[in-house]
Amino acid sequence: MAKAPAAKTDSKSAKIPNTPGASKDDLLRFYREMVLIRRFEERAGQLYGMGLIGGFCHLYIGQEAVAVGVQESVRQGHDKIITGYRDHGHMLAAGMDPNQVMAELTGRSGGSSKGKGGSMHMFDTATGFYGGHGIVGAQVALGTGLAFSGRYRGDDSVAFIYFGDGAANQGQVYESFNMAQLWKLPAIYIIENNQYAMGTSIERSSSTTDLSQRGASFGIPGEQVDGMDVLAVRDAVAKAVKRAREGGGPFILEVKTYRYRGHSMSDPAKYRSKEEVDEVKKTRDPIDHIKLLLTEAKATEDELKAIDAEVKAIVAEAVRFAQESPEPDPSELYTDVYVEASA
Repeated sequence: MAKAPAAKTDSKSAKIPNTPGASKDDLLRFYREMVLIRRFEERAGQLYGMGLIGGFCHLYIGQEAVAVGVQESVRQGHDKIITGYRDHGHMLAAGMDPNQVMAELTGRSGGSSKGKGGSMHMFDTATGFYGGHGIVGAQVALGTGLAFSGRYRGDDSVAFIYFGDGAANQGQVYESFNMAQLWKLPAIYIIENNQYAMGTSIERSSSTTDLSQRGASFGIPGEQVDGMDVLAVRDAVAKAVKRAREGGGPFILEVKTYRYRGHSMSDPAKYRSKEEVDEVKKTRDPIDHIKLLLTEAKATEDELKAIDAEVKAIVAEAVRFAQESPEPDPSELYTDVYVEASA
């Protein structure tokens, strides 16, 4: 497959590069899903600042188009999704209940993992979400195992394996690539290249910055995609998934995206300038992109305001649910540690 040009961030003219088509209803749905992720994450950031969310908290603000675009190719409850610790956006895109996600963030028993997983370790197998993972790159090996399980069972499932540009340099990633190609596993490796890993630019940390070609030595094809354009992500993933379901094996998608906040809530992000961040927000924001397409599709201001109001209510209800849910009983420390299997 031919490699798509890298995303541009230096001019307004690059804002909608060869955007694929979509219906007005599709665009409105994408808008709603992306706004939900952003407003949810903004509120999560506030709760963290208030001390209501403990531990680490990595926000997805700016990267919404990636998870939403990928999800268009996911067969919910059939395919598998796994990611790292910047995972709230993936959860919401996968269809997890915002109430349960927010309750989990605040460590309450109403959370999807009963308040024991927190920000980085939620699971929801009903939607095919196999968790966020705190160890850098660990989910790549686990996700390859999920792809193997689909191949072994012959169930036509695909594993969607997210990781970042920092994790792309981990050794276990390449062990996974080798196994995936050797066995032609239905694995889609999605590298969310937000340019800075934990805080070092990709140019300073990677000898080769075209991450879509990291599987070349194993024979795995790859493609770069504009990760700020939800429709470009949707179409690139659809092609890769079709290939995987037909037995073509793994594929690497490098989605060029950008996070607006620091690596985590404790990161002041002084390694980049305010002007750089503002320029991306001004010229490449994924939600503004969809708004422009909706204008062309004749969507009305009232339609957008209705979605905004709906999302605001959903997030407010998620916060209320989280605050009113009790903390886990101390006895929960000893549950869900082992799986009981029959002989």
